Amino acid sequence: MKTDEKVKQTPSSWWIQACYGKPLLMRATRISRRMPLALVLLIVSAVVWYLSRGNLGDRPYLVVYCAHDAVFADEILREFERQSGIRVIAKYDSEATKSLGFVNLLVQEKDVPQCDVFWNNELLGMCELQEQGVLTAYRGSGYARIPDQFRDPEGFWVGFAARLRVFIVNTEKMNADLAEIEARLQDDADLTRVAIAQPLFGTTLTQYTLWHHVWGADRLRDWHADVRRRGLREVKGNSATKDLVADGACDFAFTDNDDYFVARDAGRPVAMLPVRIDGRTCCIPNSVAIIRGTPRSDLAQQLVDYLLSAETELRLARSESRQIPLGPINAGDLPDDVRPLVAWAADGADLRPLLSDRRAVIAWLKSEYLK
Repeated sequence: MKTDEKVKQTPSSWWIQACYGKPLLMRATRISRRMPLALVLLIVSAVVWYLSRGNLGDRPYLVVYCAHDAVFADEILREFERQSGIRVIAKYDSEATKSLGFVNLLVQEKDVPQCDVFWNNELLGMCELQEQGVLTAYRGSGYARIPDQFRDPEGFWVGFAARLRVFIVNTEKMNADLAEIEARLQDDADLTRVAIAQPLFGTTLTQYTLWHHVWGADRLRDWHADVRRRGLREVKGNSATKDLVADGACDFAFTDNDDYFVARDAGRPVAMLPVRIDGRTCCIPNSVAIIRGTPRSDLAQQLVDYLLSAETELRLARSESRQIPLGPINAGDLPDDVRPLVAWAADGADLRPLLSDRRAVIAWLKSEYLK
C-alpha cells in the first residue's frame, strides 16, 4: 500500500489517526479487511488502550463525542482540562447531521464503546440511546439544579444550556408580528420567501417531532406537503435559513435563537419571535450522558458535573450563541438579551415522552428525502 493511500474512516479510525498517526491506521485497516467488524473493534480498542498508556503518560483522559458547535464547546472543554488536569479528546461532526450521526455511531459501538461522554446538542437522541441501552445512569452535583422536564428521572441523561426554535424576521421586509407569520403559513399564500432547514436532522427534526405529537401524523404530513407545494424553501441547516433572512432573500424563516444572534450581532435588520406549538415553546437543551462500559466512569462523572454547573451554563449564556440556562442563575449575571429567553425556555413543552414520535417522523422523512 502506498503511504498516501486513502483510508476509509471507521468508528475507531479517527481515534487511532488522531493519537498515533496514519501508519498505525493503515496497518489496522489492512487487518480489518480480513476480520469481522466486531473482532476488529475489540482488537483496536485493546491496542488503543495499551498504546494510550505510553502516549499520554500518567495523565488521565476522556474521549468525548460532541454535537454542540465546536467553536463554543471547545472553549468549555479546554477550561475543564485546565481545572481538572484531565485531557479531553473531542470528536466533532458536521452541522446538518451531527446529532443523528453520533446517535447512530454510539449504537453501532455499543458492544465496544469508543466514547466516554456524549455531549449532545438536543434531547431526543439521548432518549433513543437510553432505550438502546447505550447509557449509564449518574445523578451527581449538577443533576439536582436542572428542572425535572429537562432530565431523565433515573439520571441516564441531563439537559442544560438550551436553545429555542424561533422565527427570524427581516424587519425591512415585514413586521415582526406573530399573527402575520401564522397567517402566511396557514393561508394559501406563496411561501417562496420563507425558509426552513430540512427536517430530517437537528432541531428542525425535534420541531417536527413535537408537531407530530400534538397534531398527529396525518395533519403533519398534510401541512408538510402543502407548504412544499407553496414553495417553502428547504435548505441544509439553520445557519442557511438565517442567512437567507439576513440577506433579504427571505422575509422570515424557522431557525434557532443562537443563529438569530449571529445575524443580529452582524448588524443585520432582524427580529426574533418564539415558535409556539399548542401554546408551548420548543425549547431544546444540550444534554450530556456517560456511555455504558466506559473504564473511566470517575473521570466522566467529573466532566458531567462540570457541564451541568452554573459556571458552564453562565459561560454559554455569555457566549455568542446565547445558550439559555435551565438551572438557577442570578439574573443580574446574565446578558440583557438572554434574560427574557429564560421565561420562554421555562414555557417549553416536555419532550421526554416523544421518542415514539421521533422514530415515526424519522421513518416517514427518510421515505420522503432518501428515495
